[in-house]
Amino acid sequence: MPRLDQHLPARAAAVLLATGVLAMAVAPAMAQAPISNAPISTAPAQASEGATPPPSAAAAPEDKKPWVAAASFGEWASGIKLGFQAEGGIIGNTSDPRNQTNYGQLFTDKSNRPILNQLLATVSRDLDATATSWEFGFKLQLMYGSDARITHSIGLFDQLIHDRNQIDLVEANASVRIPVIAGGVDLKVGVYPTPLGVETIDPKGNAFYSKSYIYNYGLPFKHAGALAIAHVTPMIDLYGGVDTGVNTFTDNNSKPGYIAGFGLTLLDGNLTVLALSHFGVENPSLVRAPFGNDGYRYLNDVAVVYKANDKLTFTTELNYIRDDGYRAEAFGAAQYVAYALNDQFTLNGRAEIYRDQNNFFVSNPRNNRDFINFQRGTYSNFITAAKPTTYSELTLGVTYKPEGLPKAISGLLIRPELRYDRALNNSHPFGDGNRQGVLTLGTDVVLTF
Repeated sequence: MPRLDQHLPARAAAVLLATGVLAMAVAPAMAQAPISNAPISTAPAQASEGATPPPSAAAAPEDKKPWVAAASFGEWASGIKLGFQAEGGIIGNTSDPRNQTNYGQLFTDKSNRPILNQLLATVSRDLDATATSWEFGFKLQLMYGSDARITHSIGLFDQLIHDRNQIDLVEANASVRIPVIAGGVDLKVGVYPTPLGVETIDPKGNAFYSKSYIYNYGLPFKHAGALAIAHVTPMIDLYGGVDTGVNTFTDNNSKPGYIAGFGLTLLDGNLTVLALSHFGVENPSLVRAPFGNDGYRYLNDVAVVYKANDKLTFTTELNYIRDDGYRAEAFGAAQYVAYALNDQFTLNGRAEIYRDQNNFFVSNPRNNRDFINFQRGTYSNFITAAKPTTYSELTLGVTYKPEGLPKAISGLLIRPELRYDRALNNSHPFGDGNRQGVLTLGTDVVLTF
């Protein structure tokens, strides 16, 4: 490859990261209005999976009626929704590896072949964002597809199917708004996706088909426990939770995990910050992991979203993970840029650098149950790099929302992307372990109905 291209991802990542940081720095000066009492977004980039924001302290607009609690069970039940969603796609790998693996990608790991990622069925009733007294909701979501191999919680259907497409319980939780402070406290109990990070299990919450190194290797996917979000002021949320650990329903070491952090909503909602940590003992307490009840794992993430105007949005993510049991750590940064050309087309960019300091976190499972088996502490087999590696990736894509479709399929999304991954040190993890970089071309289709 020509020398000019050798450091393309690193240079592009540096430019996008600098752009995002600059945008955050000048955001106050660019604001057209002072901070107001607008509703809080409890998760900058995970609104679809986070808790409901509190009501505004400002008076309700004249064309909207104030919130009134349901007078009967029938009225409350009228808010129950039933939804279905499907996602499938393909990633073309220009190196055409013999192992048929897109190294560094968990959910889009198979090269040059179509993948059924998800078939989702959801029954839910959301908490009303304007609720000022007691309000109740719930969500039950089942998944069938290849993503379930990765999103499994230990003890929930994780040993039921040996094939690539499996069944997973993504969500099964009840939620309540408790009016103990002005903005209320939202409490969620059960199984729920992690509030950490930018990207989500639900593909609608993502800009790209392929996921970042941070999402694949630096974050939990799900929790089983309780999560509380206190809407202290229209600008400040406080997070606190206790659970069975990372991706566990029946705990693998009899020790709890915890979530703590805060969210900020500034500049009339145009600037949001979500800083969260999950910490606890995560490694299984089996013979192969004798430190299972002692070594803590810390997963820390900061997501900053700045909406420059109605078309342009910058999202910056910083991540650090450390496992005391395996004495391993990794850290990274990702910069996203989205520009909406119109209601149909949005241009997206993502640049990322991720350092796997001890060659522990970044890997690909060889078999369908290896990922969950490793978390359980049983035999598993992974493809790994030959040594600690600094990874970079640059992804460019388009989100296309066709117009004029029948109502039943009006939620169709098509997302082609071009991605280039490269190791920034003298490491060759891609291809069949013999390439320093790899170019992939992919697309997926998301249909909500």
